Amino acid sequence: MTEKQGGSDVRANTTTATAQGDGSYRITGHKWFTSAPMGDLFMVLAQAEGGLSCFLLPRILPDGSRNGMRLMRLKDKLGNRSNASAEVEYENATAWLVGEEGRGVAVILEMVNSTRLDCVLAAASMMRLGVVRAAHHATHRKAFGKTLVGQPLMASVLADLAIESEAATTVAMRLAEATDRAAGGDEREAAFRRLALAATKYHVCKQVPAHAAEALECLGGNGYVEESEMPRLYREAPLQSIWEGSGNVAALDALRALARRPETAEAFFAELELSAGADRRLDEAIARLRKETADATEPAARRLAENLAVTLQGALLARHGHPAVASAFIATRLSGDRGRAYGTLPAGVGVADILPRALPLP
Repeated sequence: MTEKQGGSDVRANTTTATAQGDGSYRITGHKWFTSAPMGDLFMVLAQAEGGLSCFLLPRILPDGSRNGMRLMRLKDKLGNRSNASAEVEYENATAWLVGEEGRGVAVILEMVNSTRLDCVLAAASMMRLGVVRAAHHATHRKAFGKTLVGQPLMASVLADLAIESEAATTVAMRLAEATDRAAGGDEREAAFRRLALAATKYHVCKQVPAHAAEALECLGGNGYVEESEMPRLYREAPLQSIWEGSGNVAALDALRALARRPETAEAFFAELELSAGADRRLDEAIARLRKETADATEPAARRLAENLAVTLQGALLARHGHPAVASAFIATRLSGDRGRAYGTLPAGVGVADILPRALPLP
């Protein structure tokens, strides 16, 4: 999708597609980012006679010859190096139309929504990896006469990291369920997923870099050396927010869903109402969110996406999570009773009940 002059604005793409007499097209142009260029098939956006369209382009043609696809260079990326990314030049490459001409964005967004779920799942997995490594180190490292995990302040940090990790995992699993049900024809689940995935992709992926940094810090200087593998986690963390639409794109997509498809808000709030009465603070947050959603504007899209995602996480934890984790999440994320850094949990949070959730499985 991505070209030099367009970035997220794919309608500015200049790659062209020329129809051939046999039903195929010839693709000519340059792509600034192509992930996994060693793949066999690629979804490519190009300008056809009927407008921006989506095409299926093989690296190798059916007769065994190479298609007109040249790798100009591999990207020297901050992280994600095991997954190559390249600049690609297409010179009369053969491709076949997917969907209708002029409907390329709509067609490829189906793929984007699937990979947005991948981003959320990756973010949740990275949080879990970070908190497990931090907890393992704290369990075996001694300082000032006892293990780090026995130090109250470190215990608070680990518990806070575990709360964030569990919230991310819970919402990721719910979105995976919605994706499966939507693929089976459940329209209500499809409507819920449309809004919930955009908002969650925005928020959860924004949380990963700070989470990875705090987990790395739990290892002290050991976390800053490559052999701990924490630097790799730290470098990987920002990518989830960038992939398949950066923060602004995801937030605006949530706003677009509310404006163009009212049924998405109806399905989203129906999901929240399943947790009604579980916690007074959650009920108050849902009421605030209803008003905020009704008055949503573009400058406030990020705040709205965050509040949609965090309220959904709180509602899901209230139904499915450990009671101590759910209560702590609602108190600190929905009621604002927490500082800006991890480990600033207020008095009364059941750290002793939450902390085992951070420890690796035996």
